[in-house]
Amino acid sequence: MKEDFIHFLWKYRLFNTSQLYTTRDLAVEILNTGTANMDAGPDFSAARIKIDDTLWVGNVEIHINSSDWYKHGHHNDDAYNNIILHVVMNHDKEITDKAGNDLPVVELRNFFDMALFYKYKQIISSKAWIACENYIEQTDNFIVVNWLNRLLVERLENKSNEIHQFFKYFENDWDQTFYYFLARNFGFKVNASPFALLAQNTPFRILARHRDDLTQLEAILFGQAGLLEQDFADAYPTLLKREYTFLRHKYNLKPMESALWKFAKLRPSNFPTLRIAQFARLIHQSNHLFSKITDNGSIDDLASLFIAQCSPYWSNHYRFDKASAPKPKNLGTSAIENIMINTLVPLKFVYGSETLQPTIRDQAINLITELPAEQNNIIRKWHQVGLKPQNAGESQALIELKKYYCTPRKCLQCAIGHSLVRQN
Repeated sequence: MKEDFIHFLWKYRLFNTSQLYTTRDLAVEILNTGTANMDAGPDFSAARIKIDDTLWVGNVEIHINSSDWYKHGHHNDDAYNNIILHVVMNHDKEITDKAGNDLPVVELRNFFDMALFYKYKQIISSKAWIACENYIEQTDNFIVVNWLNRLLVERLENKSNEIHQFFKYFENDWDQTFYYFLARNFGFKVNASPFALLAQNTPFRILARHRDDLTQLEAILFGQAGLLEQDFADAYPTLLKREYTFLRHKYNLKPMESALWKFAKLRPSNFPTLRIAQFARLIHQSNHLFSKITDNGSIDDLASLFIAQCSPYWSNHYRFDKASAPKPKNLGTSAIENIMINTLVPLKFVYGSETLQPTIRDQAINLITELPAEQNNIIRKWHQVGLKPQNAGESQALIELKKYYCTPRKCLQCAIGHSLVRQN
């Protein structure tokens, strides 16, 4: 048995509360189980409990065995001074707090229906892709829809934490923060890290000064990417190298290692050279891009901002000095949708929250629920299980569900797992 099952019993009062006693035969009446604490400290806070006609308000700690109190060092921790009840499955030791006061203990093992535990164990011990794979279709659709709505907000809030960190790192500069996350997204999955490093090493203010000259933008970005260190046969990369040599000294720039970029097993349309060229073009054609994005909630209008045709050299190249058949090199629809899902929506969500503009935050949520569902390995597995997202909001919620609930087997913190365990 794990502690999360006891949490589950306590939180939802899934035990006989009418005849509940402490291990010293004092009657217990639960007025409020308290608020579950997901961080360090006692498991439940602000509980209200009557013990032998005395009302106590404070924290509740949960363990499998009473002796875990000492194993976890709570008896020496000031954070556990306000424990009013210790809830355990097995009472194997009397316990005291740091001041030496006895703590009342409730032993639950004889107060709940073991059928709940057997159903929980049956689900949690599954070796399937998700623990409830064989039962999930039994879940009421209303529960699933509401849980996915909540998970979407949870995912946006989780992404917000990282955005807040970089916003602070970039000295509260929204344009620089947006530029960083947009650049990282341009690397997509394989080259996200080197693109992020490129953005960190190349201040947006420098690019903004050269926005009107696409050649200089490419020179800076390719030079900073470490991709202009060699000698070239073609005239265009030779020109970029010459421009970068001047700009590098002017701004005291330092290029990154070119070996960080990955080309292997990528389609040519995803080569980092082409993505950098597209990124340069986007900066060239888009003045005050972040303002346009925060002011606009239309999918079509936002997508039009990312239709970036590369400079002429790239019409018949994917890499320097290697000619290819002429072909337009715009960002594809799926790439633009990916950018909207992973950059535009989270940034709009955070910006709306930080600037107290709920309309912008609502635009972010509406935008992601209007975009088509993503297609990736996780979503394809959800299809097989029987959950087919109808939009990008639901696909993002399912990614959050798999990562933070299914994989770590936090089934009892999941609305779906919770409902399945409680089913008869």
